[in-house]
Amino acid sequence: MNYTKKIVYQSNYWYNDGLRKAQIRDMSGAIVSLRRSLQYNRENIAARNLLGLVFYGIGEIPEALVEWIISKNLRPRDNIANYFIREVQDSANELETINQAIKKFNQCLNYCQQDGEDLAIIQLKQVVASHPTFLKAYQLQGLLYLHADQYAKARQALRTARKLDTTNETTLRLLHELTRQRSRKGRRAEKKKKDEAVEYSLGNETIIQPRHSRMKEVTGQLAVANLFIGAAIGAAIIWFLVAPAVSQSRTERLNDQMREYSSRINTLESQISAQTRTLDEYRASGEEADKQIAQAQATSKSYETLLTVSDQYRSGDYSNATMADTLLGINRDSLGDGGKVLFDSLTEDIYPGACRTNYNTGVNELENENYEEAITALSKVVKMDSTYRNGRALFSLAQAYMGKGDNQNAATYFQQVVDNYGDSEFAEEARQNLDTISGSSSDNGSGDSSDTTQDTTQE
Repeated sequence: MNYTKKIVYQSNYWYNDGLRKAQIRDMSGAIVSLRRSLQYNRENIAARNLLGLVFYGIGEIPEALVEWIISKNLRPRDNIANYFIREVQDSANELETINQAIKKFNQCLNYCQQDGEDLAIIQLKQVVASHPTFLKAYQLQGLLYLHADQYAKARQALRTARKLDTTNETTLRLLHELTRQRSRKGRRAEKKKKDEAVEYSLGNETIIQPRHSRMKEVTGQLAVANLFIGAAIGAAIIWFLVAPAVSQSRTERLNDQMREYSSRINTLESQISAQTRTLDEYRASGEEADKQIAQAQATSKSYETLLTVSDQYRSGDYSNATMADTLLGINRDSLGDGGKVLFDSLTEDIYPGACRTNYNTGVNELENENYEEAITALSKVVKMDSTYRNGRALFSLAQAYMGKGDNQNAATYFQQVVDNYGDSEFAEEARQNLDTISGSSSDNGSGDSSDTTQDTTQE
């Protein structure tokens, strides 16, 4: 009992610490504290809801929804997470706008990898305009401005990022780098200014004036000489070239018209090419959006199904076979780290009993020559544990397929028995069945050839 109280106390302590940090916009610190709170007590509803709000505050809407959905399943009633989820779902237009902003942000990352930083800067302006709380977008914008030596714009973007999360490590490092580069540029400018000036004393006063350069004096002399040379060249041009130029004026006008027509054609071709690329991008973005929506829906469904099984397991009112059927429909790879841990824990407790039930059912149906029912039950056993009964489940499933007449699947499972359980008591029978299936296939092939020959002879 004391141990349980200590765990609850630690969870509440880290929740209060996260709450204090969230109130001063220390979002990074709040995320660390609230995750520690949930490590001690995963059913701390207040901590989970606050973690979702923190993610929402820095523009991570998908992460926020995951936390609220888990909270809703842990406590379906009297839970403010229901209100948060409903508010997000009701604002479908805003959600779609955020989704488009996230996709554009990912496209900006691709631009940066392809040395298209100018395109990324233009795109990021649209991202932060449509999703003003997107912390990562402001950080990337500040980094790009910093790389382009646009220090004022970089500072503006990074200050906005710091308002969203006051202690974010990435933001603070970028601000430090901005200060360092600006001070370095100021020192270089001051040094250049000193190099271009001459300082001397006159009585009690210090005089600073621009340094005289021999190059400037030479340049002035050359400018005067160029005036005379230019006048001479102009007179020669008037004397030798005016008359031929008049005779060629018509040809030049024709050439100008041809160049103008060529320029118009190139412009039209560029516009058509740009419109074609834009159309392709719209199509690709639409397909990608559909794919992401489908993936998000599958992930949400997997979490809801997993939590439903968790509630069923704790209630004790459901059989292992029933809960196992539900777990088999969950894609483990779509779950996060916490979801995978819960999934593995449930399968470890539920699958052994479900395998026993389905195996006994499958063997009985096999003996009664009800091959469809036997395949259904034994397939579940193999999915849950392919090594069940030291390969006996695989062998029985192969027999069921063979009895049904599905030699292809039967040969697949008999081969697995031979490869993985070659020393077992039923391995020899599996080899014989494989030989029988192979011989049957060969007989069918030779029979077809003889029939063909006979038909040819009759013709």
